[in-house]
Amino acid sequence: MQHILDAIQAASADPASTSSEDFANLALPESYRAVTVHKDEVDMFEGIATRDKDPRKSLHVEDVPLPELGPGEAYVAVMASAINYNTVWTSIFEPVSTFGFLERYGRLSELTKRHDLPYHVVGSDLAGVVLKTGPGVTRWKPGTEVVAHCLSVELEDPAGHDDTMMDPQQRIWGFETNFGGLAHIALVKSNQLLAKPAHLTWEEAASPGLVNATAYRQLVSKNAGQMKQGDNVLIWGASGGLGGFATQYALNGGANPICVVSNEEKANIVRSMGAEMIINRSEEKWQFWNEEGTEQNPKEWQRLGKKIRELTGGEDIDIVFEHPGRETFGASVYVTRKGGTITTCASTTGFMHEYDNRYLWMNLKRIISSHFANYREAFEANRLIAQGKIHPTLSRTYTLDEVGQAALDVHKNAHQGKVGVLCLAPAEGLGVRDHEMRATHLEAINRFRGV
Repeated sequence: MQHILDAIQAASADPASTSSEDFANLALPESYRAVTVHKDEVDMFEGIATRDKDPRKSLHVEDVPLPELGPGEAYVAVMASAINYNTVWTSIFEPVSTFGFLERYGRLSELTKRHDLPYHVVGSDLAGVVLKTGPGVTRWKPGTEVVAHCLSVELEDPAGHDDTMMDPQQRIWGFETNFGGLAHIALVKSNQLLAKPAHLTWEEAASPGLVNATAYRQLVSKNAGQMKQGDNVLIWGASGGLGGFATQYALNGGANPICVVSNEEKANIVRSMGAEMIINRSEEKWQFWNEEGTEQNPKEWQRLGKKIRELTGGEDIDIVFEHPGRETFGASVYVTRKGGTITTCASTTGFMHEYDNRYLWMNLKRIISSHFANYREAFEANRLIAQGKIHPTLSRTYTLDEVGQAALDVHKNAHQGKVGVLCLAPAEGLGVRDHEMRATHLEAINRFRGV
């Protein structure tokens, strides 16, 4: 891989020194370094509580064979990637083992059989350089600096052609498919590629992908929240990897974010973005559930609603940006105004949601599910990053060999914003093309650093 890295760094130092043809002629290795989980270890955490499962034991950094390149696909040299909750779920084999996804995908066609392997290369983010493209790819050339969104679709069914998230063969790359981004090389469909924002480093550019597009669809898109100016938006985990983007979109779109955070340090982050209505849950000490986690306490929902109205001047919530799931969902439904909307994804505190349907049904509220984003939404979200209107939330970067610890930090919620991973990039701070634009936005880019 060293000759590939040398070519990328030479092109970065002097763009005229390396052509697309030069990249296309680079010799590709027979194998590459990647982060994997193993099929024969899916029972390794049996009998252990979710909170005690340790990704450092299940995530392996090893050499794997380079898969065959198919039509409409591309090899990308991965300079940096990032950790998402789906990598944590993969590493602890919850709620199900991802090898079931790979087996089902492998049965679809001769080409997809490549994905059904006894190991799973994980990761749903990347920033890097196109190395080679398969037959039928015309938009992307070798040598192009790119990021990738994680929507993988076949688009052979009419259901996917209005909204590609509705394609019956819609999958999340690196979670429900193999050959993900936590590696030195990734295999992607060419329609996953987007132009790398020129003012960002490799690790900064890699970090927004999944969460930025997810937040865009969930809050802004016509397919979910349809947020408008003046909306009161309750954002759980408002300074986190997902909530940090929701907060930015609410502020950018003229809405009023009501930001729920867990401590004063995180409150200061959302204040620095421009948010004014902040709820510190460590001060409020809500107990939405009893100690056994079997019954909810509606009086605590009421206390949350009262706090919200104190901040908004008596108004209730138009849109709830829901992603914690079980812990908060009952409260979210309760505090939403009559006719309001709860948009939901992820469920990081549990997938089995419970709420009092009277507050939904009799007040004509809506629960809208949202899952990642279609290609257009991912493009629009990345365009806003490239324009400097939305910024990465990268707080810390690990090396590929440290990926187990990075995943553990996310699992334990010991992180802030997004956690990045250097893959081929030998150090942080590389890959910037537009230094003038970067200088303009440096404070915002670094907002989460070291927190």
